[in-house]
Amino acid sequence: MIEIYTDGACAGNPGPGGWGALILENGRERELYGGEAETTNNRMEMTAAIEALRATSGPVVLYTDSQYLKNGVADWMSRWKRNGWKTADRKPVKNQDLWLALDELLAGREVEWRWLRGHAGNAGNERADALARRGLETVAV
Repeated sequence: MIEIYTDGACAGNPGPGGWGALILENGRERELYGGEAETTNNRMEMTAAIEALRATSGPVVLYTDSQYLKNGVADWMSRWKRNGWKTADRKPVKNQDLWLALDELLAGREVEWRWLRGHAGNAGNERADALARRGLETVAV
């Protein structure tokens, strides 16, 4: 089983942002990170998961400290899809482009989503946070 820790960071919301992912697979570690000049924290959290899933195949346990991401995948996304990517009050889903990308990556794939409290001493989460901040540094002035 592959373990993935993801995180996002933003300097302002919206503002410059970074994402990071730590991938633990077969005794090896891989680090991914990147950034965007104008984004939101939620988009960076989602991008971290998307990029990590793109970089792996097979069953995954994905750890995130983003309730938005975890709840979106576990609880909201199926309803949004049924409603034509509209919320309960018939407004377009925010970050629809990223939700669509996630939906495509999750099709036929075993992914267990686990939420963990951020900045609570979990080593994987702390490394993902450091990677997200490194990603932020690539775009922040």
